[in-house]
Amino acid sequence: MSDAGHPVSPAPPELDFFATLSVQVAAAHEVGQTPAGNRRIIPILGGQVQGRGWSARVLPGGADFQAIVTPTLARLDARYLLETEAGELIYVCNRAVRAAAPEVTARLIRGEPVDPAQVYFRCVPTFETAAPSLAWINERVFVGTGVRRPDRVEISCFNVL
Repeated sequence: MSDAGHPVSPAPPELDFFATLSVQVAAAHEVGQTPAGNRRIIPILGGQVQGRGWSARVLPGGADFQAIVTPTLARLDARYLLETEAGELIYVCNRAVRAAAPEVTARLIRGEPVDPAQVYFRCVPTFETAAPSLAWINERVFVGTGVRRPDRVEISCFNVL
């Protein structure tokens, strides 16, 4: 309680840089209109991860499961593996919201370059590992910002303190 008898609100959380991911992607498999939206599956081919004092590679074989739910909104669910330079594996489940004007969204779907300032792309990645040296990431909340390029997705991830 504060001196005035009112509860004290906790301070808003701060963010600490965790890593930048550059995830290479293939052309989308267009499933079509489903009850969840226009469903698209985008294979993940590989990529690189650079953290503060560590790096990893994105292993091929994952995918981004997308639903274009309106002309302005896409819901994304990407799942893939990272392998650190020490050979440790990290499972990534990254859920995101990407919103833009209808004409910008249409350009993204066609794989065209788009100015990132025209797109709201925010994500909540979770990281899971069995590696003792990285066990702390199992117990943290992360948020991120993304940019969709024609051949890759760039994500900056932050640990919520």
